[in-house]
Amino acid sequence: MLESERDEYKRLYVALMEAYRKLEAGLTRHHRERFTDAGEQTTLLSLLGMLTGGETAPAAVPVPPTSVEAHTRVKPTGREPLPEKLPRIDVEVLPLEVQKAGLDAYERLGEDVTETVEHRPASFVVVRVTRPKYVAKVKLDTLPVEGSTPVLQGEVPQLPIPRALAGPGLLADSVIKRWDDHLPLYRMERIYGREGLELARSTICGWHQAVATLCALLVDAMFADALKNSPYLCTDATGVLVQETEKCRTGHFFVLVAPGKHVLFRYTPTHDGKAVDALLGGYSGILLADAHSVYEHLYKDGTVLKAGCWCHARRYFCKALDSDGTRARYALSLVQQLFQFEREWKSLAPAERLRLRQAQAKPVVDAFFRWCEDESLKVLDATPISKGINYALNQRDGLSRFLTDGRLPIHNNISENALRREALGRKNWLFLGSDDGGVVNATLVTLIASCRMHNLEPRAYLRDLLCLLPDWSTHRLLELAPASWAATLAREDVQRQLAANIFRQASLGAPPAVPTVKQ
Repeated sequence: MLESERDEYKRLYVALMEAYRKLEAGLTRHHRERFTDAGEQTTLLSLLGMLTGGETAPAAVPVPPTSVEAHTRVKPTGREPLPEKLPRIDVEVLPLEVQKAGLDAYERLGEDVTETVEHRPASFVVVRVTRPKYVAKVKLDTLPVEGSTPVLQGEVPQLPIPRALAGPGLLADSVIKRWDDHLPLYRMERIYGREGLELARSTICGWHQAVATLCALLVDAMFADALKNSPYLCTDATGVLVQETEKCRTGHFFVLVAPGKHVLFRYTPTHDGKAVDALLGGYSGILLADAHSVYEHLYKDGTVLKAGCWCHARRYFCKALDSDGTRARYALSLVQQLFQFEREWKSLAPAERLRLRQAQAKPVVDAFFRWCEDESLKVLDATPISKGINYALNQRDGLSRFLTDGRLPIHNNISENALRREALGRKNWLFLGSDDGGVVNATLVTLIASCRMHNLEPRAYLRDLLCLLPDWSTHRLLELAPASWAATLAREDVQRQLAANIFRQASLGAPPAVPTVKQ
């Protein structure tokens, strides 16, 4: 009897393998991992029965559907007001009778106001800097050399890239278009040409390399701050094609997230232990990462503690739903309960969250691993459910780490979501031209992604950063990081320095703040 059941189970597994491949490729349905099948998932009541020594076999108990009110979207009651920062043009439309008789013949009772948004084409502005030369009309007693007449001339206004065509506003705009909007260079050429400025893609590449070189020390300071002061870090990596003479090779982008402070990207030609050491060298704390072997050597001496991702564990059981639905649903219902707890405790202080995790989440985790140990002896090797169970058991220490620290999330979604930025860009520009291009990419994307973390408008940030950075002290670079930008921008000396930058004022459409000569 047992052999016939195993044979039937294996036949079902083989028959569904092609369906799995299609599902993973996204050919048959939208890829989805969150377990929300309310009609088949195990209820919390049955879970509590499991935890208290009741039945141990997986059971599928119907759950009443969630109330409609919880998922009904609120119908908007009117159009949102347009942002006040947009410029306005006031137009008053008078009735024809009033135009003929004049305003004095009528009494105004009130008015109706409507606002419509129009678009003006983007425009470039040329800042023509004239530096007159002067000599004194009378002989001065302070001449440096007897008989010489000094020629006086104003200093050349400082640019982020010396002697470059572009000012800070144009540099910031080109960086955002390429690394935040993910526009390939040929599209940028076409857009800028349509707006009135013909630019070669090689010129834009040169600009971005120079900007990345200028910002490299700032990004290094952000890395050093994350490694020194973050109690835990989240990391992930993805591959990217790099152009070669005959065939593209594969490089890699790593992302390192210091939650609440920095989103850091690093390009490496390889994906191995040396690359990880270059990324995390000297770090001691908790590392939230996937189960890839490139991180394993970090955990050997105990200076770096391993934290696992429950989303990765959940993914295996989602893939097993079609071949072993009963087991997969039971495992997913336990994992779902952990995520439900975390949503409820999201706003709590770490200490209170840790207390609740110990009291309520730990029994669920223990039950999950007891079930994995029991079922590992019953499932066929190399099947989806077997892969999920073995993954969970192998990563037990990392998956349980969140029970010891209330600050830790139970998943690594923050770094995976940050890495989507590179994945989306990769679909547009397809490959890197060289390893140097990967370094430029990672440097500039670090600043843009960190801006997004702190709700900064990245174009304005980069424009002002390029105004300040050339003269900024290297000992205070972290003041210019997105995490500290709001406090830095509020300082009077910084505001004065920005107001005195003629290129920044021109990009804002304001007259340059330069001193005038008294007549």
